[in-house]
Parts: sequence; structure tokens; C-alpha cells
Amino acid sequence: MSSTVEKINSVNFNEVTGKGTVLVDFWAPWCGPCQMQLPILEKVAQRVGEKAKIAKLNVEESPDVASKFNIYSIPTLIVFKEGQPVKVFQGLQTEDTLVNAVS
Repeated sequence: MSSTVEKINSVNFNEVTGKGTVLVDFWAPWCGPCQMQLPILEKVAQRVGEKAKIAKLNVEESPDVASKFNIYSIPTLIVFKEGQPVKVFQGLQTEDTLVNAVS
């Protein structure tokens, strides 16, 4: 069901982001703003429903993916459409900003 935030990693990243619209939150457990972003992402997931997937990727567990997209500060959120990055946000983002980005 798309109304939850999906945890992704290096193994399933391309499969998850390859189709449709996917918002990926690049985060780490020790990052304060990342912890604040999670409940916002859950609300975004509920609002967009089936229109987009919402996912999070731990940069410490998947440094190869973080490196591929030049993630140097977190949280960084990237909107993918059909596997291609189309929008990038750095730092804590509001619910409305993210809903508008994937709509």
C-alpha cells in the first residue's frame, strides 16, 4: 500500500524508483532534522496515496546510492520520475512542498 513510507536500500533502489513518481528521503538515524522529516513524510504518503511512492534510504547503509546522487548533506529529498531525478530538496521540507513536488 502506498500510504506508508517504504524503506529502500542499494539492492532495491532501481526497482523502486524505476517506475512512476517516487520521493526518496536520504537520511541517517543520528540526523536530527531527518528525524523531524519522517512524520512529515508519513503525512505526505497519506495525502498522495497511489499517485506517488514515498521512500527513505539510510545513507550509512547504502553509501553507494548516496554517492551516485552526490548526497553531501541530509536530509536530501529527491523526486524521481521513471527512474530519473527531477527535483532535489535539501534540509527539512514542509508537507505542502513535498505534496506539490510529487503531484
